[in-house]
Amino acid sequence: MAAGASLAVGCGVVPGVAGGTADDTVTVMTWAPQDTGATNRPGMPALALAYARWVNGHGGLSGRRLKVLTCNDHNDGVTAAKCARRAVKENVVAVVGSYSQHADSFLPVLEGAGIPYIGGYGITTREFTSPLSYPVNGGQPALLAGLGTALAGACGAVAMVRPDTIAGDQLPPLLDSGLTAGGHPDATDQRAAEDATEYGGQADRALRSATADATAEGCVVPVLGDRTSTFMDSFRRARDAWPEVRTATVLGSVDQSTVNATGGASSPYEGSYVTSWYPVSTDPRWGPMKKVLKEKAFGDNRVDAADAGVQTTWIAYTVLKKVVASLGDGPVTADTVSGALDDGLEVGTGGLTPTLKWTFQSELAAVGFPRLVNTDVTLQVVREGRLVAARKGFLDTTDTLRAAEVS
Repeated sequence: MAAGASLAVGCGVVPGVAGGTADDTVTVMTWAPQDTGATNRPGMPALALAYARWVNGHGGLSGRRLKVLTCNDHNDGVTAAKCARRAVKENVVAVVGSYSQHADSFLPVLEGAGIPYIGGYGITTREFTSPLSYPVNGGQPALLAGLGTALAGACGAVAMVRPDTIAGDQLPPLLDSGLTAGGHPDATDQRAAEDATEYGGQADRALRSATADATAEGCVVPVLGDRTSTFMDSFRRARDAWPEVRTATVLGSVDQSTVNATGGASSPYEGSYVTSWYPVSTDPRWGPMKKVLKEKAFGDNRVDAADAGVQTTWIAYTVLKKVVASLGDGPVTADTVSGALDDGLEVGTGGLTPTLKWTFQSELAAVGFPRLVNTDVTLQVVREGRLVAARKGFLDTTDTLRAAEVS
């Protein structure tokens, strides 16, 4: 794919339809970490490139050619800022459907140039505070609050294993907000290296904490991104020495491919609760995305329709498409894109999320999430080796998040 060709800072570009000019081209950027020792999201820029090929083959965005630049932030703050500076240099109208843990590095650059950030992964608190951030999901706050709510009535002692990073420091209060709402004590907070190659010691400590109450089955909650599967390898070996416990996590730390790779129905994830922002990947509402992937990304093993990053990128480009359509024959610039969103544009996503509409003073402004406008999550469970819906519809985490003690 064209993504293999690199420009400065690991960036690439996919050409659009022939004959396009600078005046009728909408240029955007999608970034994510790739080829690192920690969490990687190669499917997000790969989906963006596939979407550009598809939309340009079907008349463009309201007749305009879509040009997608990609960038690899390498899970590094300095490189994330370089990606943002390249976005400014290339005069992009938005950064769309991207993942980075380094919002403090890239958002000031985008804000200085007035470039909107549409559909970030929600991995950092700043994505829910910046006036130029337009998240399409509730990020880690909603996932963890929803998970805590689900576990409050199902678990004895709860042990959380999370990265020893700035982003990781924001996670425990969110899980605890859901536990507290259900009358459950806070989880034990256990830090772990984000890029470790084994987690034997952490698995033993988590099991010790989760089995502290002999009267109820405990729960271990690993939230380590791509390293969750590494933790579970260590956990599988350690758990036989301890009483039975249940596992639970959030989508992004586990998906269907992870369950398959760890044994399917005999996987340590069997019976686990998993919270997601969206319906299960087998839901027919994902049909349009799967059609695009079949036509334009067939055989590209970077793109998994069940990956939360890929799904988020699809929804973010759905937003971009609606914004460009709303501008009619007018200019498409960073200012007009953010202006349309700020003026109350409503975006439907075919039922994958509630109708999206961004206002700075949201219901959650008082607890530090003024841009968090989609508080819905779904609750899934691994049953006979498959991720399936554990309950119908969405769970609204607004009230739980209002009570979160987030610094």
